[in-house]
Amino acid sequence: MQAIPAITLVLFGGVVADRFSRQSVALVGRGIFAALCLILSITAALGGGTAVAGIYVVALLLGCAGAFITPANQGLEADELPDGNTLRAASLLTSVTQAGTLSGPVVASFLYDIIGAPLTYLSLAVGFAVSGLLLFRYVPPRPAVGVKPGEGILARIGEGLRFVMSDQILLGSSALDLFAVFFGGATALLPVFASDILHVGPLGFGVLRSAMSVGSLLATLVAVRHPPSRHAGIVFHAVIAGFGVAIIGFALSQNFYLSCAFLLLAGMCDGTSVVVRRAIIRLGAPGAMRGRITAVRMVFVSSSNELGDFESGMLAGAIGAVPAVWIGGVITLGVVAATAMLAPKLLRLDLEQMEREAAQS
Repeated sequence: MQAIPAITLVLFGGVVADRFSRQSVALVGRGIFAALCLILSITAALGGGTAVAGIYVVALLLGCAGAFITPANQGLEADELPDGNTLRAASLLTSVTQAGTLSGPVVASFLYDIIGAPLTYLSLAVGFAVSGLLLFRYVPPRPAVGVKPGEGILARIGEGLRFVMSDQILLGSSALDLFAVFFGGATALLPVFASDILHVGPLGFGVLRSAMSVGSLLATLVAVRHPPSRHAGIVFHAVIAGFGVAIIGFALSQNFYLSCAFLLLAGMCDGTSVVVRRAIIRLGAPGAMRGRITAVRMVFVSSSNELGDFESGMLAGAIGAVPAVWIGGVITLGVVAATAMLAPKLLRLDLEQMEREAAQS
């Protein structure tokens, strides 16, 4: 329910992020998130907390709002970054995101158990409201700069698509991320590995599920002090290849602790690649088109995550979970080799030089 609008509406969200004040779009999005959480709180308090249809509707609306707020957030971050601090800022912002991804479900589950569903949803509503107030207080609105007189929505979407497709670095990094996650993702099959292969039960599944997030957080924290810069292209290819190797190792492992180590390594590789991809958007996308370019990237990301889970499940159903995962890892290595040959500019990527050029312009 969240993936459908994320893929179908995000290109329009990119146009909106370039057409209107990104601060205003982000504020409206946070307001919608807070209102939807409040609706869940009221529904749960009235005894409808288990109404599956209502939860699906809220999930759909969250996906619709997210399709607009994500390009605005990404563009807003880049607008506010001082020149010359892109690489460290990208590392810091990524580490904050990973920390939230790791801690959010844990905190929410404790709240749900201690204070119940209505107050948990209410606390989420308050959190989004506070986020909006801070954004309003500390981030000034900026006028839109990416609008041409008489240009329609489809023309603006097409402009963003053409820019990404014509830029070897943007297209190569997006494609590499798309196919690596699509074929190399093992997250959807973790319950099978926990129950049927490693025999560790629900607690073990929780540990396996968090191992990649922990690895990703560690990698991004290291990148704050030592960002991948001069040889970013080589590092990017290397960590995606490392991700593939780690996924193969996880698939073949019969030991719980070794499996956790492989997932930790996969998370570290993924976290480093996220830092590089985030910096590419900051440095390679013109400010007037940053919303639309982010939207195009989000289509790649959403497709790889959601469709990748579907691919993993279908393949596992046909040939088994273990071969489905290690074959995906092997395909990931092949994608890395193909990208290195087809996108040599990405392989030679120097983010330090791009940062200097962006600061001078």
